[in-house]
Amino acid sequence: MFTKPGVCGGSTAAGETSFSGRCSSSSSEPEPGRRPRYNFGLMETPRSGEGKGDGYSASESGGTSSTERLVQNNKLPSGSHTSGFTPGAANANNTSRDSCFADKSSFAGNNSVLSVLSAPSSSLCRDRDGARVGKTPLSAISHNTRSSCRMRTPQTGHSVTSSSAISAHCVASVIVAVVEGRGLARGEIGMASINLRSPELILSQFADNTTYSKVITKLQILTPLEIIMPNTACDKGTATKLFSLITENFKTVAFTTVQRKYFNETKGLEYTEQLCIPEFNTVLMEVQSKYYCLAAAAALLKYVEFIQNSVYAPKSLKVTFQGSEQTAMIDSTSAQNLELVINNRDPRNSHTLFGVLNYTKTPGGNRRLRSNILEPLVDAETINMRLDCVQELLQDEELFFSLQSVISRFLDTDQLLSVLVQIPKQDTVTAAESKITNLIYLKHTLELVDPLKAALKNCKTSLLKAYCSSLDDNRFNIILDKIKTVINDDTRYTKGCLNMRTQKCYAVRPNINEFLDIARRTYAEIVDDIAGMITQLGEKYNLPLKTSFSTARGFFIQMNTDGVILPSGQLPSEFMKVTKMKNAYSFTSVDLIKMNERCQESLREIYHMTYLIVCRLLSEIYEHIHCLYKLSDAVSMLDMLLSFAHACTLSDYVRPEFTDTLAIKQGRHPILEKISVEKPVPNNIYISEGSNFVIITGPNMSGKSTFLKQIALCQIMAQIGSFIPAEYASFRIAEQIFTRIGVDDDIETNSSTFMKEMKEITFIIQNANDRSLIIIDELGRGTSTEEGVGICHAICEYLLNLKAFTLFATHFLELCHLDALYPNVENNHFEVQHTRKSPQTTEKITYTYVLSKGHTEEKNYGLKAAEVSSLLPSIIHDAKEITSQISKQLWQKQMSTPESLRQRAVYRLATRLVQTARNSCLDANSLRVYFRGLKKRYESDCLATEEATEMEVEE
Repeated sequence: MFTKPGVCGGSTAAGETSFSGRCSSSSSEPEPGRRPRYNFGLMETPRSGEGKGDGYSASESGGTSSTERLVQNNKLPSGSHTSGFTPGAANANNTSRDSCFADKSSFAGNNSVLSVLSAPSSSLCRDRDGARVGKTPLSAISHNTRSSCRMRTPQTGHSVTSSSAISAHCVASVIVAVVEGRGLARGEIGMASINLRSPELILSQFADNTTYSKVITKLQILTPLEIIMPNTACDKGTATKLFSLITENFKTVAFTTVQRKYFNETKGLEYTEQLCIPEFNTVLMEVQSKYYCLAAAAALLKYVEFIQNSVYAPKSLKVTFQGSEQTAMIDSTSAQNLELVINNRDPRNSHTLFGVLNYTKTPGGNRRLRSNILEPLVDAETINMRLDCVQELLQDEELFFSLQSVISRFLDTDQLLSVLVQIPKQDTVTAAESKITNLIYLKHTLELVDPLKAALKNCKTSLLKAYCSSLDDNRFNIILDKIKTVINDDTRYTKGCLNMRTQKCYAVRPNINEFLDIARRTYAEIVDDIAGMITQLGEKYNLPLKTSFSTARGFFIQMNTDGVILPSGQLPSEFMKVTKMKNAYSFTSVDLIKMNERCQESLREIYHMTYLIVCRLLSEIYEHIHCLYKLSDAVSMLDMLLSFAHACTLSDYVRPEFTDTLAIKQGRHPILEKISVEKPVPNNIYISEGSNFVIITGPNMSGKSTFLKQIALCQIMAQIGSFIPAEYASFRIAEQIFTRIGVDDDIETNSSTFMKEMKEITFIIQNANDRSLIIIDELGRGTSTEEGVGICHAICEYLLNLKAFTLFATHFLELCHLDALYPNVENNHFEVQHTRKSPQTTEKITYTYVLSKGHTEEKNYGLKAAEVSSLLPSIIHDAKEITSQISKQLWQKQMSTPESLRQRAVYRLATRLVQTARNSCLDANSLRVYFRGLKKRYESDCLATEEATEMEVEE
């Protein structure tokens, strides 16, 4: 039998199922596989929303999917495939107990697994902030140590039933290995990550600067459960800069150091070759010279084997390589400022960009959406393919609803694959139950392939055609046919722990194993006896007793107290373990406990024999199982595209274009639009290479910060393939998105408001390039006005040397005069209106939230805002007088010289002509009209220059 005979074999769902009715055992011999006479309430396939969660875990890789790359290269996937290696198939029947894939040997040798973690026993490495990093000694690694590791690490073998499906991906489950080159190679980073719920190994290698911004950003996106680094990173208490930065930024993440020898690139390449499935083996050519990511992969795979107490079967992992150039970089501070996936006020609140776009129906789609928001695409061709799909889904209502209906019935395919490809080193009750459960899930998933293919049959866009073609694979039918020869046709995924338990017990067809049929008859009789005994107890005491079931308690008795009068106000003494919740009692009896034990023993026998049959079946279908990777990719991507289309139907969104300009007409803030009762005020923005630096001024609360965030959010939406809340939108692909928003200090790092501002702006200056989008709000407010203006002026001049698109909101009106020195500076401001009901009343400010050209003409709007507050009138009066005196001393009006105006007019004309030559799609007549308009505008600017010259001569 199993090594854990006392473990309950119930489902993982914690819910309870109740049933009632007279049940008694029968003396007649039942047919093989007879089920209990009570009704299990078998349910139809779950519909929309089941198995969907709202937590975030980053197992889906950001960037371009494999199918999208095939479409770009005009290589649509066909039904042909390369057969994978079937390990141990020849001697599968000779083993004393059949393993799921017969071969239980580790790909790297199991004998050395116990020496993975570092010694000595008493060493603990602490970084400068005191972060504790565990180093498990060799002598301490035993079964108990391994158990504690598994308690800390999410188990991949649990069943995804109605409750666990919702929460399965809410918990971090990604383990990451990080290694840095030494000596001249310092700054070269290798990373390998694997999600314990998804059989995908992601490799990354890139050069980073001294701030290690790329490493921190990638780790923030992955949200790791645990980070592994070499023990040399913190030898003798002296931590490397990379180690210190990671431990400083991830204080709640578990850290483990392993011996440097396990970061072995030769072993890493060997493991990768052994584990990579044939469909993705082209990655081997890409990574064979990436020594650091291969070294990280070697240590990661060995460590995962240790903590999971299982190994991955040969040719079972999807291995992908992600360079830093494939997606846009959004640092963690910017992601937090923009509230991309987490609301700053309340983390449980869905008022985020993720919440606005998340109408996904599957955990895989949920993960893919999150990873794409944090890592938008930078390839315009891929983005436009996604936009084509969204447009077709919006135009074809039948396609949208048929696809949504099928997609919503899928479970977590990634997690299903992860469990199927892992080989447990010990055959336990939990492992057996998990394999049986996941075979049922596999059958359920494969039965949805044909409906999904039928829904995509008449699609027109290239990406949807590619996904439809990828489903036209005969391996799906081969696997399903093999499963149906062993598994009952009516076995299916159902909600409820008792329902799913019954499905597992009667999954295998009758007459395949005579002993299994006998065990099932025994189980059915015990269950019938339990129901009959409870009915007899109800008749004996004249009480409305009902049979109930939960995973933790097994069968127990439940009684509703409504209208029930108990003798002496107490339950009969025969009942024990009594609990009361509201108007119901739950209890059991000695006889019922004994019958539950008999039931569990019978259940273990059933699971054991079913497990042996399932293992033989899995060994037969394993060579075909790699087609599920295509299915998983298709389902998650289609789910995300459906989510984009769904979001478009709820609001007025428009398809964005990609040019060299950022131009938005009547754009709206996507989050504000969703949560506001009234429709937000739309605004226009135009940024090009000729006017790439926009200074925005306006009174407090006029809408500057909201507008800046709106631009960044719309940019991200466009680059992930979503439509935009606007009437028209054109974007330049941004390789990096930086923000400097907020004026808070940081107690943890002992940083004042001003110091935090300087750190954030330093990060931007060190990492920005010509293809960046930079959002800066309220810089320099943490120090004196003179110093703040000086620092802002210097930073603006530095950023003006770049071709990055920059939006700079400020209260320093002195910065507005930069347009006189630099022709690529534009001034915009938010308008306000002054209203006074009568001459005796105080003047009030009405915010229009409308963005207009030029800098604000408002003076002392801070004082006007203070008047609205409860500040004493005498203080307001004194403040006005002091402000007036200071303004006379400091304010010197600066006028643009005629020469600067002339240069500005020429510069604007030249940039508009270049822009037209690059991106214009106008016909000849429309182009002539546009050129006439440019000519009139240039003549008008020249006339203004002449008038300024005449005024200067007169003076």
